[in-house]
Amino acid sequence: MRETRTCQNCKTEFVIEPEDFVFYEKAVVPPPTFCWKCRFQRRLAWRNERTLFKGKSAKSGKDLVTTIPPGSGVPVYEQSEWWADDWDPMDYGRDYDFSRNFFEQFGELQRSVPYMSRNVIQMENSDYSANSGNLKNCYLLFNATMDENCAYGTGVSNSRDCFDNCNIDKCERCYGSFWLTNCYRTNFSVQCTDCVDTWLSKDCRGCSNCFGCANLSKKQYCIFNEQYTREEYDKKMKEFRLDTWSGFLAARKKAHETWVSSPTKYLQGVRNVNVSGSYITDCNNVHFCYLMRQSKDCKYCQYLQDPHNEEVYDMTIWGGNMELVYDSTLGGYGMARCKFCINCFKSIQDLEYSVFCTNSHHLFGCVGLRNKEYCILNKQYTKEEYEELIPKIKAHMDEMPYTDKKGSKYKYGEFFPIETSFYGYNNTLANEFFPLSKEKIEEEGYGWVDTDKGEYEPDMDASDIPDSWDETTDSIVGKLITCSQCKRAYRIIQSEFDFLKSENIPLPRTCVDCRHKTRLSFRMSPFLHHRTCSCGGENSSNGVYKNLALHSHHGKNPCPNEFETSYDPDRPEIVYCEECYNQEAA
Repeated sequence: MRETRTCQNCKTEFVIEPEDFVFYEKAVVPPPTFCWKCRFQRRLAWRNERTLFKGKSAKSGKDLVTTIPPGSGVPVYEQSEWWADDWDPMDYGRDYDFSRNFFEQFGELQRSVPYMSRNVIQMENSDYSANSGNLKNCYLLFNATMDENCAYGTGVSNSRDCFDNCNIDKCERCYGSFWLTNCYRTNFSVQCTDCVDTWLSKDCRGCSNCFGCANLSKKQYCIFNEQYTREEYDKKMKEFRLDTWSGFLAARKKAHETWVSSPTKYLQGVRNVNVSGSYITDCNNVHFCYLMRQSKDCKYCQYLQDPHNEEVYDMTIWGGNMELVYDSTLGGYGMARCKFCINCFKSIQDLEYSVFCTNSHHLFGCVGLRNKEYCILNKQYTKEEYEELIPKIKAHMDEMPYTDKKGSKYKYGEFFPIETSFYGYNNTLANEFFPLSKEKIEEEGYGWVDTDKGEYEPDMDASDIPDSWDETTDSIVGKLITCSQCKRAYRIIQSEFDFLKSENIPLPRTCVDCRHKTRLSFRMSPFLHHRTCSCGGENSSNGVYKNLALHSHHGKNPCPNEFETSYDPDRPEIVYCEECYNQEAA
């Protein structure tokens, strides 16, 4: 059975496929009433990934750094205070009230139980990082793990001495890049693997000493995809004057022209079977997914980069041996048969509508519980009492649904409404993928939280930074510099200065947030578009690129292959199907 429905929120039509109904039946949930994009947006509104606030511990009164806005009404504990045994989340338990809707009752509980300030574990000298674990000497690093001496990044793992990167793994001394794997001294590059001493390159594999290149494999001493001898390469690189800001800007412009005049593969991923989406690796039967590794039979999932997940729908962020999980966010490490959960992890099973719970099973509407079972709204029940009460609560959720400001109804089977999130929408990942103005956010009934940037008198403007390292001294460290884009103040920290000077990389002229946005501009979208291969036969269909090989669709005939891709038709990239791309990639 294939069914078309109209989304409650955006009013567009969406399709529920036969295999979707099979999953919903197995997961014991009703089919959704929101489309997959609106479901994705809801989950993202519960993820503040990289905005930090100053606050005070509700337990000790100590100053702390937290991802939870001070005006949220949520009590916040410092990490060691939250894990301590001198308080019990069960003390906040309450009876279920059948005269009120579930989401109102849960919201009151959620704002009563203390939260961990930054959601971090095993950190050393990394007080200004969040949503991370096992960091040493790191600064403003988010969604990161197993890193040392790194700063200004998101999605950084198993790396050291890296600055200003997004989604890199097993890298060292890399700068200003996105989606690198096992790279060394690879700067301002995108989607590269096993590269060394590479600058301003895209989709390169196993390359070294390459500059401004695209689609190269196992090449050395190439500039803008042209081969040079080592001596010629060294001479040419000196002519670029990359230790100067003016030289870097000119080289970057030429490199990006090379990128868009070369073919790109319609799907960024390797070793997959029957998949659709972007940034997918070692997956089987995975569709409408984004940033996925080693998963099977999944749909509408994003950021599941910890491997081995099976039969998961509508899950965002984390992963790790998950099975039969539905419409949840921030979870992993043995999560099974869980639905509508936030930040629940480590051997959790049969949880519904629960937040920040660990090592537990059979919980419904609980917050902050550890090593518990058969609890509802943080109150203990026997197994028999629990199994008798849960069906009654679900029926009550259908009879007395929550209605949001727009009139959408939330019965059992729908994730938490955005307007009940205690984060400001503008501080969450939702605003990154579904950007809204402050006026629109308030009109929708979502929260808006301003960050305290402070009132500072800048010491200098970004335009006053010397063009060359020959003219730059460490006196600039710590000075307040006016960002050339957003005009907010930023600083150069000592470790950043030392790294950039040692690599002869010019000092940045923009703040950390603007640099983050620049990197993300090279990231593909999680949303798909139906397109035809841009190979026109001997050339690309726009006439910009001349093919290097004769393709299997015969000479001058355009390639007939169609596909779903994250590359919007309005973007400038030349998008080839996998077969045509593989014949062109050097």
